[in-house]
Amino acid sequence: MISLTQGSHHIGLSVSKLEESAKFFTTVLGWKEVKRNNDYPAIFVSDGKIMITLWETKEEDVEFDRKRNVGLHHIAFQVENEETLHLIYSQLKTYNMEIEFEPELLQQGPAKHMMCYEPSGIRVEFICLGH
Repeated sequence: MISLTQGSHHIGLSVSKLEESAKFFTTVLGWKEVKRNNDYPAIFVSDGKIMITLWETKEEDVEFDRKRNVGLHHIAFQVENEETLHLIYSQLKTYNMEIEFEPELLQQGPAKHMMCYEPSGIRVEFICLGH
């Protein structure tokens, strides 16, 4: 059977810290803000290939547990090379973002990855495939 879908249009994330989460993408990662919906409220950001919609939640103290809840375990973004992976790591440190682990081999390699948390607590992974 031929796939009925053609990749991702956008990913919607519910966040408790809307402005801070948007700044994670725009300031730390260099994404662009595409638009806002102040009625929801929501902020739409894009790296030019994928769009993330950040939807503000009403409650701040409900924390996701990736081992006990059904939901988003993490989101992963591919980066061009190891240099970019280390640049992101430096940016995360500069902006005092919570880092779960620094760049390391993914299993036996050659791919490398790292994991952090954006301001609302969503786990974000960055991967360079290596060649």
